[in-house]
Amino acid sequence: MIVRSCTTGKLLLNLVGHTEVVRDLTFAPDGSLILVSASRDKTLRVWDLKDDGNMMKVLRGHQNWVYSCAFSPDSSMLCSVGASKAVFLRNMDKYTMIQKLEGHHHDVVACDFSPDGALLPMASYDTRVYIWEPHTGDILMEFGHLFSPPTPIFAGGANDRWVRSVSFSHDGLHVASLADDKMVRFWRIDEDYPVQVTPLSNGLCCAFSTEGSVLAAGTHDGSVYFGATPRQVPSLQHLCRIPIRRVMPTQEVQELPIPSKVLEFLSYRV
Repeated sequence: MIVRSCTTGKLLLNLVGHTEVVRDLTFAPDGSLILVSASRDKTLRVWDLKDDGNMMKVLRGHQNWVYSCAFSPDSSMLCSVGASKAVFLRNMDKYTMIQKLEGHHHDVVACDFSPDGALLPMASYDTRVYIWEPHTGDILMEFGHLFSPPTPIFAGGANDRWVRSVSFSHDGLHVASLADDKMVRFWRIDEDYPVQVTPLSNGLCCAFSTEGSVLAAGTHDGSVYFGATPRQVPSLQHLCRIPIRRVMPTQEVQELPIPSKVLEFLSYRV
């Protein structure tokens, strides 16, 4: 892997260690310059770019290709997803396994935490995006791309609906998904149907801009497309929920002496 300066393009580091294709990269959001790479060699590797690219740790556990990885916003957790329905959550302070999430029926190829770290959407070839509660391992929402959904035994048969990518907007309200049916869909976290659909052929990956008004989408033929995203003024309740969930995991929220409806809202269960 090659690391270059974003301002000058100068070569800074050459990171050597993986033995197969590197599928994904993610920086720790805390500014520590810790980089994690996910590879077809079935490993993730943790690099310290402040220490001349020193490889700090090799994370094992996947039995097949690792497709994608994502840090939680506070950098404490790492989610990694891959072939054979594998989804792992790790503690990045101790490099220990927190839990393995089970629910998808085919390869899981993309993941992305919400801005407050309370939600974790994942895209799979089983034609679905599941949104997980990373602290409890529960599936809170399901966004389907094929109706009726394929049964588990045929989950890999609808390959014209395979979901390739998922990205969470920075307002914490919208999720974008990109599938092989030549569509990009925008979902609200409180609705079970897309609020906007945009055509795109050969889509492979997508990401929201920092302020959230633009979605960039990359394709198999090497092109990058940019499109406007749905815009909505968040409710006051949602704006209050985000800072609370940034500092309080689900277990602590559930212990608050507050009305049950408020508790459900803070837990994204309404």
